[in-house]
Amino acid sequence: MGALVVVLLAVLVGAFVQSAVGIGLGLVAAPVVTLAAPQLMPGGMLMVVLLLPLVTLAREREDVDWRGLGWAFPARVVGTAVGVWVVASVDERQLGVAVGAMVLLAVLLTARTVVVPVNPGTLGVAGFVSGITGTASSIGGPPLAILLQHRAPRQIRTTLAVYFLLGSVLSLVGLGIAGELDVAEVQLALLCIPPLVLGFAVSGPLRRHLPPGLVRVLVLIVSGSSALLLPVRSLLG
Repeated sequence: MGALVVVLLAVLVGAFVQSAVGIGLGLVAAPVVTLAAPQLMPGGMLMVVLLLPLVTLAREREDVDWRGLGWAFPARVVGTAVGVWVVASVDERQLGVAVGAMVLLAVLLTARTVVVPVNPGTLGVAGFVSGITGTASSIGGPPLAILLQHRAPRQIRTTLAVYFLLGSVLSLVGLGIAGELDVAEVQLALLCIPPLVLGFAVSGPLRRHLPPGLVRVLVLIVSGSSALLLPVRSLLG
């Protein structure tokens, strides 16, 4: 029960952050789920990650960068196939170390505010990498988010929402075909709906008053702390 409460709180915080800035649910919640209930990764979190974009796009649908998605998503298809192989070939301990490394890398890149040009080549690379990380760990947003970080906030949120929606469906289909999904992961997704909706609702009135810099710092602190714990837990577990 204690582990479930921790997972639900992580989903609440992650949903709030992602609803406000466009990314954060996977970064915040995936390390926590991997620590508390590794058997539910990555399918359970992918189902949770799939739900939030539906709510986001119901609120705002303007300014989606469809051209950028047109370059990034085909590469994500290829990356998803690699990610399915990773899930099928790597045990839970190794996966925990891998997820921790992925999150730490994303945190370091975000902290340094790497400026990468947005073009078909970089969009393709981002799509491929996010296909691997999104399928293996449910954390597929950072590569594309880094590319879009200098765009208008609404465009970042809506473009990433479409990308998360399509990408999560693709990853879940791949995992399902490979036999890497089970009923427990579906149950986790259903239990996470209330905190996810609550986090989304709370972000609405507050996001206009929360300094973007503060939100960014909180994401880095929570994500970095969880990512540092993951390899330790996996290696000692």
